[in-house]
Amino acid sequence: MRLSEIMTSGVVTAGAEASALEVARLMRDHRVGSVVIVDSAGKPVAMLTDRDLALRVFAEGVEPDAPAFEHASRPLIHGEPEMELDEAAALMVQHRVRRLPVVRGEELVGIASLDDIAVRSGNLEVAQKMTQDVIEGALPQFYFHERG
Repeated sequence: MRLSEIMTSGVVTAGAEASALEVARLMRDHRVGSVVIVDSAGKPVAMLTDRDLALRVFAEGVEPDAPAFEHASRPLIHGEPEMELDEAAALMVQHRVRRLPVVRGEELVGIASLDDIAVRSGNLEVAQKMTQDVIEGALPQFYFHERG
């Protein structure tokens, strides 16, 4: 199965000049957890997640009108529509991302989440392992600190 078969084609985007607050409002209004940042030509260049906003912007006391692009994840890790799901999942685990924009050439054509891939794989053990690998990579201090 390929990414093009499971991706969501309606991707919420914002220009590189959008503020953190504008991006947060886009997430709220569209009920999504990420926004792909695009340059003036519409090329996807970065992604900002709800977690990025919480930890890199608001928890750090960054002004809400600061450019979101400055706090976005770059370079943009992305897949291609023809990519097989296992390859996409491996890419996500390798880079510790839960959402994968799908790009054809320089055009953003969709987005797929780790959950989308896990559900479509039909293998609950594989899905749990992929999710665990990503979470452990994102929160190593939670999993690898000494308890005492």
